[in-house]
Amino acid sequence: MSTTAALKPAPRGEEHWTKNGDAELFLWRKAPDAGAKAGTILFVHGSSMASQPTFDLQVPGRPYSSAMDYFVDKGFETWTVDLRGYGRSDKRPGTEATIAQGAEDLAAATDYIIRETGTPAFHVYGISSGALRAATFAQHHPERVKRLALDAFVWTGEGSHTLENRRKKLPDFKRGERRPIDKAFVYSIFNRDHPGTAEDKVIEAFADAITALDDSMPNGTYIDMCTNLPLIDPARITVPTLVMRGEYDGIAGFDDLIAFFARLPNSDRQFAVMPGISHASFQQKNYMLVYHILHGFFTQPEPIYRGG
Repeated sequence: MSTTAALKPAPRGEEHWTKNGDAELFLWRKAPDAGAKAGTILFVHGSSMASQPTFDLQVPGRPYSSAMDYFVDKGFETWTVDLRGYGRSDKRPGTEATIAQGAEDLAAATDYIIRETGTPAFHVYGISSGALRAATFAQHHPERVKRLALDAFVWTGEGSHTLENRRKKLPDFKRGERRPIDKAFVYSIFNRDHPGTAEDKVIEAFADAITALDDSMPNGTYIDMCTNLPLIDPARITVPTLVMRGEYDGIAGFDDLIAFFARLPNSDRQFAVMPGISHASFQQKNYMLVYHILHGFFTQPEPIYRGG
């Protein structure tokens, strides 16, 4: 890997704010100085961390530790948003932060971005419950999604040992709106499936960034994923779609994802198994492989011929 990326200063980030109803939403933007010639990406975070720790993590000596920096360097404008209940966005009591509410927040965020930039449609990437939110958003707003990437996705939950273990704590999740998190919890994300897939310094930086913003997380997505799956009808995902699964990911059952993939109606679709990857793919040792797969999909030429 070239050391140029490690020496190059990170692109400047911009703080933006919008509302979904009366709920304040924090957005973060990074873009090329020369303009976004490759398109606009919207990154969607998961259940247990806000947006910036996931997509704009800075780790000294790790080139392109920030996915946003990598894609800005490839000519993309990049955006992410703290969904309700997370990070800098509204965390008032009564915030369930369900999958459906997260998709509504994405609609509000894209309303704002469209007004600000005029972009007609987005490349959308979601990870874990963020993939469920992104897929729900794509069901309701296909006109806003140019290409959809679903990483660490779960459809029915069949074959997911992570969800099987999580269901044992379902009574606790239902008793309160939020669950406490600390650095030990973040470490467990990397130890539960296949220890060794991420560097210690990256895990530590990730844990520091997450806990600097939140000491608890909303329970809505956990409850949804334990009790309400399937939330997505693949027949309604009409946009070009990439399904990404880490080799060792304990939440995304392989057969479950293949069954989902087979039901996608758009022939412009891909399924990628990412070797040596567990759950938090951008924080793994093989993260550049993940970027490569995603960049290839987002820059794929549109089909000229689609059949008679």
